Formats: sequence, structure tokens, C-alpha cells
Amino acid sequence: MKKVFLATAFTLGVFAASAQKSALLWEISGNGLEKPSYLFGTIHLLCPQDFRLTDDVKARLAASQQLALELDFDDPGMMTAMQRTMGMGGGKTLKSVLSESDYALVANFFKDSLKMPLAPFAGSKPFVLMSLMYPRLLGCAPKSYELDLVQLAKKDKKEVIGLETVEEQMAVFDKIPYSTQAEQVVKTVKDPAKARKEFAELVKLYRSENIKKMPRLANRDSGFEGYEGDLLENRNRRWIPLIEREAREMPTFFAVGAAHLGGKTGVIRLLKKAGFSVRAVE
Repeated sequence: MKKVFLATAFTLGVFAASAQKSALLWEISGNGLEKPSYLFGTIHLLCPQDFRLTDDVKARLAASQQLALELDFDDPGMMTAMQRTMGMGGGKTLKSVLSESDYALVANFFKDSLKMPLAPFAGSKPFVLMSLMYPRLLGCAPKSYELDLVQLAKKDKKEVIGLETVEEQMAVFDKIPYSTQAEQVVKTVKDPAKARKEFAELVKLYRSENIKKMPRLANRDSGFEGYEGDLLENRNRRWIPLIEREAREMPTFFAVGAAHLGGKTGVIRLLKKAGFSVRAVE
């Protein structure tokens, strides 16, 4: 179930403007902080052969006293919250937002490719279907930076916190028309090879730490143009006072989707506007 929300986070984090520098790991200091905190850009799902958790990242996590992710993956109530917020509002179902032929197409894909029925997800937000499709599209059992970071943090008995709640994150997909989400599901089912190619390009940019071009590529193919404010910018602004509060309380390792980092409304720029020094760790 946590992989569902990692996939949700993946879509939530594909929008941003250009970043100031190509880097994934940043140090936050100044503005009265006694010790630095760190900001790390992740990609939420990745095949094992592309996954790299560098010594620099591990060292900065070790130097921090707590781990902050988009969601608190250590929260025992997270699973219940996920199940409670996955459904569409207004009594809508997949059959009400998809044509009869498209519903049959998606149902057959689930049956033949995913080896599971579509019926149990009849009332789920269409994007939830995408999260179930990602492992098949990636052709692997994906790894997660978030889950690995949580394991490292718990090993050192560090606290794990979230910058937002499951309810806040999933509410974003109530602002994007369900029909728009459903259209993206159908497009992916009709042309999975294209989806795999696009994701491979995104992974290539991530591995090169090119957070300047990553959002442009994702924006080109996401199908959610016009919702960048809800998906990214508003969330970034909500996070800044939380990041400031936690960094002042103790050195914290913040790990969020890489596309949140750059641009005029990105976390790096907003932290600088709040008076902090933010520099790439090289």
C-alpha cells in the first residue's frame, strides 16, 4: 500500500521550473541555525539497477537528528488514512468517468498484465490505478529512497516525520478532474511502451542530477498541465514554515521529490527568501 503513495508522490512531484544548480543534495544553514540541516531530492520509485544511495547522502543523514519526508512513512495510522482517502468524491466510479470501451480496455489490462481484477478499485481515484501499474511499466520490483532512508533512520533510532498528511496529499487529486486522470490511465494502457520510454528518460536525468530538465520532460507528458500550483507550488509554500521550525529545533534531513527543489517557487528559492543559506553539497 505504501508503494501506492510513493507513486502518488511521484506524480505530485513532476512539476517545477528550472533549478539553480544541478544537484540533489543541499545544505541549509544560517539565519540563526546552530547546526546545518540537509535537503535531498528523490525520485519516488526506481528500478534497483538505477538506485543509488551515496555515501554523501548517508553521511548527512547520519549527521542529522531526524528524517523528514513528504509523508511520515513510520506512522502506524498511515495505512488507514490511505484507504480512507483513495476514493473519488461525489459517488463517482470508474465506470462513470470512463466510456464503456475504455473501461473494458483498462479492465483487460489489469486482468491480463497485472493479474488482478479492476472491480475492487471501482471507486478509487483514477491515479491510484497508475500506482498499481508502475511496477509493470517499469519492468521491475521498484525500490524507494523514502523506504531506504526510513530504514537507516530507524537503525539509528532517529525520529521520522512528515511535511504533510496523507489527507493533504491525496486532496490534490480531488482538484484535478477525475476524467483527466482517467484519460491518462487509458493513454498509458494503450501505449505502455511510450510510458516506459518517458520514464527511462526521466531516470536518466535524475541520475545525472539534472533537476533543471527533469520537470520539463515530465511536464511535457504528464497530461496535468494547468494544475502545477496544486501539485507543486502551493505545497512548497506550505512546507517552508515546517522546514524552518524543524531545522531550528534540531538538525534535520529533509527528503522530497527532486522536482520540488528548483525554480522561483521551489523549496531552495523559498528557503533563501526566508533568510537561509542553501548550497549544493559537492
